[in-house]
Amino acid sequence: MAGFAGFDISGYPGDVITSWLKANTNLVWCGYYLVAPSHQHSTWVGKRGQLSAAGWGIAPVFVGQQVIGPGSKNPSAETGTADGNQAVAEMQQDGFPNGSCVYLDLENGPPLTDAQRDYVSNWCDAVENGNYTPGVYCSHLIAQDVQNLAPDCRIWAFKITNQPNPVPNPFPAPDPSGSGFAAATAWQLAQNCFIKANQTSLQVDLDSATTADPGAP
Repeated sequence: MAGFAGFDISGYPGDVITSWLKANTNLVWCGYYLVAPSHQHSTWVGKRGQLSAAGWGIAPVFVGQQVIGPGSKNPSAETGTADGNQAVAEMQQDGFPNGSCVYLDLENGPPLTDAQRDYVSNWCDAVENGNYTPGVYCSHLIAQDVQNLAPDCRIWAFKITNQPNPVPNPFPAPDPSGSGFAAATAWQLAQNCFIKANQTSLQVDLDSATTADPGAP
């Protein structure tokens, strides 16, 4: 069973490019970056209504406390609750309906440390208490650990595959079960790859999901 092709990119690529991609490619959903501890700026915020009206599926992303790489590195039970509440407030502010899924972005592979376990668990609880559905974007190598912590969360797993550069249209859309975590809702299968977007070259991550709108309630 094939999936539904999507893309994610830190900065909003602009109205012209998103319109062109919707009309000329098989991409049907996009990541949507909220302001978060490890993603302080967001050009996506405020675009939900416009993207939804244009037919895009939307997967909100909250880049939380990290244990590797750039960004804020303070995972704990306390920051998990605070950051989960922040994600809820931003989802409400941008008009996402109750039940919509927001994905906590974890950049590391194994192991999932004790502090990170507390953080993820409390973040998911706070999101659920705010009437949204928690999701976690994470390595396929820790996806089962995350699912065990938060059985109701949706998993967006990353496992990178070899792709030509630039990646030709139509873009790959394999079943997310091939991500290394069979129950994945979405799969990030390519990172920092170039695609043609109108008259320009756009550097994106490419994804596949089990539905055309992996953020929908």
